[in-house]
Amino acid sequence: MNVIVFASRKGGSGKSTLAAHLAAQVHKASKPCLLVDADPQGSLTLWHKLRGTNEPPIRTANRSVTEIINSAKRDGFEWVFIDTPPNLSAVVDDAIRNATMVVIPARPGVFDVNAVQDTIQTCRSARKPYAVVINGAPAMRDGSESPIVTIAREALAKFRAPVWSGQITNRADLLLALAHGEGAREYDSQGRAASEIGRLWAAIERSVKAIRGAVSSSGTMHKNAA
Repeated sequence: MNVIVFASRKGGSGKSTLAAHLAAQVHKASKPCLLVDADPQGSLTLWHKLRGTNEPPIRTANRSVTEIINSAKRDGFEWVFIDTPPNLSAVVDDAIRNATMVVIPARPGVFDVNAVQDTIQTCRSARKPYAVVINGAPAMRDGSESPIVTIAREALAKFRAPVWSGQITNRADLLLALAHGEGAREYDSQGRAASEIGRLWAAIERSVKAIRGAVSSSGTMHKNAA
């Protein structure tokens, strides 16, 4: 079983958004996914209610996710996605300790980029693979990313943080899909938002396979920091 934790102490970084879109992308009978909402704000739970199907199933957690993860493993889930609160509380520490990989969303602004340092340090202390995902980015033009995204990547490089080579662009489809209780692919399978979520999921899958030792780690986006 693989546990993907979405963590950042910066509110509004996009943890719930990515967790919802990726869960909708992944979940199927042959590859069951469990959502865990450990954020008291309950954004992921709201999306799940709007969805109205109980697929993928969801659990809530307050102080610990360990029991939920152990139960999910017994129940045969292949993936567990955990949304965490924007702080460094006990539930965040517990989630990261149980993670196969930690995804750290960051918008390309100075406050957001600076805020990832605490989460990176928590991952390093727990010796857990992690990667930063640039989220809510300005659209690319003529195949080139916005200067603010380039600046964000340069700042993250100073932290020696692995960063996904792609980006999740600030697109209306991402928000409209959530309002309908859907993921980007369900809302518009041919849209650019769906394409970006699909590429992010492919990168996560490759990284998890490398973590598990199934493929070479060359080109993957995670880092197991000493």
